Amino acid sequence: MKVAVVGSTGMVGQVMLKVLEERNFPVTELIPVASERSIGKQVKYKQVDYTIVSIDDAIAAKPDIAIFSAGGSTSLEYAPKFAEAGITVIDNSSAWRMDPTKKLIVPEINADVLTKEDKIIANPNCSTIQLVMVLGPLNKRYDLKRVIVSTYQSVTGTGKAAVDQLNAEIAGDDSVAKVYPYQIFKNALPHCDVFSDDDYTKEEIKLMKEPKKILGDDTFNLTATAVRVPVQGGHSESVNIEFENEFELDEVRKILSETPGVIVMDNVKDNEYPMPLYSEGKDEVFVGRIRRDLSQPKTLNLWIVADNLRKGAATNAVQIAEYLVANNLV
Repeated sequence: MKVAVVGSTGMVGQVMLKVLEERNFPVTELIPVASERSIGKQVKYKQVDYTIVSIDDAIAAKPDIAIFSAGGSTSLEYAPKFAEAGITVIDNSSAWRMDPTKKLIVPEINADVLTKEDKIIANPNCSTIQLVMVLGPLNKRYDLKRVIVSTYQSVTGTGKAAVDQLNAEIAGDDSVAKVYPYQIFKNALPHCDVFSDDDYTKEEIKLMKEPKKILGDDTFNLTATAVRVPVQGGHSESVNIEFENEFELDEVRKILSETPGVIVMDNVKDNEYPMPLYSEGKDEVFVGRIRRDLSQPKTLNLWIVADNLRKGAATNAVQIAEYLVANNLV
């Protein structure tokens, strides 16, 4: 199978190549794509060097699947061109997520809605993915009423320049350009992405809209506060969930432990709970601190952690590709 990776030199693109290799995706020919300044350079995949080509050359090569992680403007311009050529696009940007004609997919939750006609498939926001991995099975059992989520997001979600800023600040180096309006070392910024007219950030708006589309359910309310923290790998979320129906904690733990891709780490007696340090480099979504909200009925508190570059981006995209192959949709 011919696979193009658009944005192959970026932070997520590099992880995509790693995940494709680790999961032994049936790549017979890799077509790495990057910006003009990278054309002619090489990337390594399974110990083989592949030459980076232009995006137009990638379309001409007619891959079966193109996995995009090159930003929204690139996706808006070129994903339709790939689709017109009969190539299935899995796009990691926000460009197509809320387009009513495009599917927004977390494979464990809603891959069954995909068909051969879906030529542009949207990969959700990193924070959304780990959230719906938990909300999905609980919604089926107890019926969501309201969700309040506060995120603690890694600098890797902003990109390499943000990692460079954090490392420079740790080292006391003032020469590195800042991508955040303030220092991130020894700090927490309640500011992920840009602010909209209603004073929510774009990241918070994504979190409030995307889960409803993925779950196919707009009957519950969801609000979010997104915070950037000086962590290099893994997003964390504090989530308060009010249900329409009563629940038992043991059943909640059982439902989540039986959900593919979710690992329950919830033994506070032994200080066992999810942390970004533990999730880094792993594909699973970890959930713990599962407890009742003592302030009102039918309400649950829990803590969710996942590697935002893997399950939050690259792994989820590769899993979509795996589903397409396994179900003869490409």
